[in-house]
Amino acid sequence: MTAPHLTRHDTADGSTRAMILLLHGGKPRSTQSVDGRSASWRRVLWLQREIAQRAHEAGVGVWSARYRTRGWNGGREPRSDARWALEQVRAELGEVPVVLLGHSMGARVAVHVADDPSVVGVVGLAPWWSAEDPVHTLAGRRLRAAHGRRDRITSFRETARYVDRAREVADSAELRDMGGLGHYMLAGSRRWHDVAIESCLDVLEAQVPHRDR
Repeated sequence: MTAPHLTRHDTADGSTRAMILLLHGGKPRSTQSVDGRSASWRRVLWLQREIAQRAHEAGVGVWSARYRTRGWNGGREPRSDARWALEQVRAELGEVPVVLLGHSMGARVAVHVADDPSVVGVVGLAPWWSAEDPVHTLAGRRLRAAHGRRDRITSFRETARYVDRAREVADSAELRDMGGLGHYMLAGSRRWHDVAIESCLDVLEAQVPHRDR
């Protein structure tokens, strides 16, 4: 089994005021190691590259975490890997605020570890959420979700239900309807990338206003 891994896109001058931590998708059950052949991992790396410039212009770093294995498998290992990544952010940058940006299973991992003290919000793209997933972890934080209605892997309706539950405890919770887009964020990729970075910066602006503005 491989170790968890981080891919870093740091700001050029090193003056990072906040961090976006990306969490990739996976499968309900799999013990296969995540490597360069993983489509979910490659999709998040593409997303990371596409949003890095706009993030850096706002003084925000963009890191992505790679889990040890592809499966949710009850959640223990991907949650552990995400918490490891958050500890790495603290070890390197101190107590900077973090937005968790997750696709599919990555969004599920994100809401399970959102109670970490560094986390100020979660952005979920085509998220895999259900009634089994917690909302108490979002207390005092912001939630943003985007989901297409042609998604055949995860459910727009389940996402809407989760966001409704989260509104009871989160500072705010919003769902963006992506219309006829599907799960893998290939069609309409630019829209997905724009929504991702705009949502992350929106969460950060509310929690940590940019001092230069």
